[in-house]
Amino acid sequence: MITLQVNGQSHSVDVSPETPLLWALRDVLGMTGTKFGCGIAQCGACTVHLDGQAVRSCQLSVGAVGNRPITTIEGVGATDAGAKVQKAWLDLEVIQCGYCQSGQIMSAAALLAHTPNPSDDDIDAAMAGNICRCGTYVRIRAAIKKAAAA
Repeated sequence: MITLQVNGQSHSVDVSPETPLLWALRDVLGMTGTKFGCGIAQCGACTVHLDGQAVRSCQLSVGAVGNRPITTIEGVGATDAGAKVQKAWLDLEVIQCGYCQSGQIMSAAALLAHTPNPSDDDIDAAMAGNICRCGTYVRIRAAIKKAAAA
């Protein structure tokens, strides 16, 4: 059994230490907001926070997590930055198909938690690797700026 600290709660999971965090979250804990996209940490759909940093959960083993706190899309709204980002996403109707958006929101919330007033370059760097097949990048940038101004 491995204990994970997810969204402020301890969860015991009966998985191998090599199991990707994504599968422990989705299949064992039932937290399906974090999405599987590519499986090689290139698309960003599986982004969660580990110690407040945006990480790709598809390539991060549960054994590598240790006792560090994990925040998923289900819990990010409890943070100041996460709540602002979620509100801006809704206000600006960022979502089209929605599949990538949990990862987009997680990356944006991590950015704003560490850089409250990001420049365009900061936004580009933080969101690099978060792919949106629907092309909502203009609305994503606008929502990040709106959340930063909130």
